[in-house]
Amino acid sequence: MTKRLAEVAKKAGVSEATVSRVLNGRSGVSEATRASVLTALDVLGYERPTKLRGERGRLVGLVLPELQNPIFPALAEVVTASLAQRGFTPALCARTIGGVPERDYIEMLLDHQVSGVVFAGGSYALAEAEHGHYRQLLDRRMPVVMVNGGVDDLGFPHISTDDAVAVEQAFGHLRSLGHEKIGMVMGPEDHVPSRRKLAAVKEVAAWSGPEVDWPVERTNFSMESARLAATRLIQRGNTALICASDVLALGSIRAARRLGLDVPRDVSVVGFDDSVLMTCTDPPLTTVRQPIELMGQAAVDVLVNQIEGAAATTDELLFEPELVVRGSTGPVPHRVAAGG
Repeated sequence: MTKRLAEVAKKAGVSEATVSRVLNGRSGVSEATRASVLTALDVLGYERPTKLRGERGRLVGLVLPELQNPIFPALAEVVTASLAQRGFTPALCARTIGGVPERDYIEMLLDHQVSGVVFAGGSYALAEAEHGHYRQLLDRRMPVVMVNGGVDDLGFPHISTDDAVAVEQAFGHLRSLGHEKIGMVMGPEDHVPSRRKLAAVKEVAAWSGPEVDWPVERTNFSMESARLAATRLIQRGNTALICASDVLALGSIRAARRLGLDVPRDVSVVGFDDSVLMTCTDPPLTTVRQPIELMGQAAVDVLVNQIEGAAATTDELLFEPELVVRGSTGPVPHRVAAGG
């Protein structure tokens, strides 16, 4: 007991006597101090006293699909900093292949009496049977925000990059360089942003003319899988590739080089995210930049408003991306433009 008091007091930045007063439900403690003690208790993994278990602490879950893609640590940095400024403690939960599934993370977060949850990643377009853990949050009236994709029938607030604008920017850039065979390296079937990009490219290609070809290869978000998908597209004669992430774009550049081709002389590649270090790749990557800082701050604002009692909006907040042209795109190869 003494060890627990000392650890919680240190974590919350208060005296052991203050911790004792909070745990025993005594008066004389401000609401802010009380919340800090309960959050420290949750973060350290100690059970709350029975009479306090029904209360939510100032702990917020941030569930990410991975940490290998630099865009997700960047989002986590923005969200955690914004939460801290609002007096909340973030609990980061990153899914991994063969690791803890999302539904188990949700159970853990609920056990810790979190105030809300932010989901990111976009892989939510699943069968109805897979939505049970989201419905559990809905039934508990848990404040939730989903970033870049969401389960439409649940009514959670969505914060997203405008994928239609992203495709228009990338497609328009490549068409201006003379490319007519433009391949798409997209994520899995259940990846919402990839679905939206494909829907958008159909519309863009429709007014671009019947000569424009845009075959699609789906892959998971690993560089090696992207290399295999891009290899198939390049071997089919595509002179340019639009990718669903910067990681997929880097895998596509690797594919071109394995085939003895140069980027951008023989093949142009456009990524998506503008994650850290994309200016340092060889060549520097042309990509569509997500406004991650604005999106992360908006996600926290929407979540905290719910926590404070405001009604959750079902409208999706769309943020406009920005095409950043660097060295991985160039004019269509002369041999293709001249008919081979």
